[in-house]
Amino acid sequence: MKKVHLFILKSYLGPLLMTFFISMFILVMQFLWRYVDDLVGKGLEWHVLTELLFYASLQVVPMALPLAILLASLMTFGNLGENYELTALKSAGISLPRIMLPLIILTVLTSYGAYKFSNNVLPVANLKLVSILHGIKETRLELDIKENVFYQGVDDFSIKVREKDPSKNMLYDVMIYDHRDRYARNSNVTLADSGKLLMSDDKKFLKLVLFNGVRYDEKVGLEKNRRNTQENLFRTDQFESQTAIIPLKGFDFSKTDENLFKHSDRMKNLKQINHDLDSIGKERAKFVNNLESRSRSFYFSKIRHEAKRKSTNPGSAGGDFSQIDSTAAINIDSVFESLGTSRQQMIYDMALRQARNTQSTIDERMKFIERQETNLRRHKMELNRKFTLPFACLIFFFIGAPLGAIIRKGGLGMPVVISVLFFVAYYIIDTMGAKMAREGVWYVYQGMWLSSAVLLPLGIFLTYKSATDSAIMNSDAYVIFFQKLLARFKRKKKWN
Repeated sequence: MKKVHLFILKSYLGPLLMTFFISMFILVMQFLWRYVDDLVGKGLEWHVLTELLFYASLQVVPMALPLAILLASLMTFGNLGENYELTALKSAGISLPRIMLPLIILTVLTSYGAYKFSNNVLPVANLKLVSILHGIKETRLELDIKENVFYQGVDDFSIKVREKDPSKNMLYDVMIYDHRDRYARNSNVTLADSGKLLMSDDKKFLKLVLFNGVRYDEKVGLEKNRRNTQENLFRTDQFESQTAIIPLKGFDFSKTDENLFKHSDRMKNLKQINHDLDSIGKERAKFVNNLESRSRSFYFSKIRHEAKRKSTNPGSAGGDFSQIDSTAAINIDSVFESLGTSRQQMIYDMALRQARNTQSTIDERMKFIERQETNLRRHKMELNRKFTLPFACLIFFFIGAPLGAIIRKGGLGMPVVISVLFFVAYYIIDTMGAKMAREGVWYVYQGMWLSSAVLLPLGIFLTYKSATDSAIMNSDAYVIFFQKLLARFKRKKKWN
């Protein structure tokens, strides 16, 4: 049996590694396609891109691993069935569950490793990836001044050129607006016949050398106008050569501080999630109790005021006012009817204003409670996600292995088609369940375990059918079944 188990393991490990890396490659390419607009033209160095791809590869493991297990198990048992090796093992008295035993143990160990990965490695990878992506998004495009178009990629400056010569790095008919004066954004204009544009190696400064130009500045006159002076003065400077050093911000890549994102639910392990769930729950309960008491004081201020008045005037009850019905002390309707029309209108207005203020206060506090509810649901979703990944690995194995033994087709043809169909169905169901859980339509555990609950019976059914050698892929079996069903229907119709 040891040789048989080693043979099964060798037949399985090769396709598993191959399909895992193929799935990783496809999912990483999908990730790059998604963020291609943020990456192109940023002048990112190779080590930044390498780090980005590394953490992106770690992030897609939860999707790549179940797909690889499904595809590898299908290919392995499909090849065994196609080459009649599975038939030979069964004829030797070895049952399918016994043949699957070493792969079951390996899949259980893989599922445990997937749990450790999602709990310890994935939160760190998510944090690093988000930090790099945010830094890339904040990085501006390379300086690219187009002809006859105002370029505003440099803070507080607008640059327009009629013609440029990239080979000599020369610009012709240059016009520059200086917007650093917030009170007069077009008060400083520079015109030049030509210029040369240079950027420092660290991309922190822009050196602009202008030739044969003039600079118009009316800030002097505007400053005097601010001091209520009627004089309007202009300043004109002509130059043969002028050099301007413009500081550039945002053109060099810098990773965003990770502390800005570490409080997100995707960046926490199981211990941190449980701790934060307890803290968020206590904070929410405290806020709800506070809102409830405040709302009661808003709506029943009259009763509270009357109870307070009675407490300051002791009665025959010996100072014990806990049993006093404060609403019976005064007939509110009689008092209100005894007032004049203007007084009644004033009370109406005061009551309406108090009700609106109360409603506004409650609405604002309910928004905070809803945010806390959303935060709680997200943390619960992430807690359940730590376990859905290992369980999905087990389910996909018990779908792929028996299905491969049934269809008896190996290679990358039929197994790939079937694997993609099953995985797409799993992904759609999982996305729908997560959406329902996130929006509070379902309980979190219902939404997060929906895909597993749907596919688990299918895995059990296929395993049973494969272990009992049922011909579920034989078309003749279905023809005979429907013929028997039709004959039974005809006999029933004849007797009626």
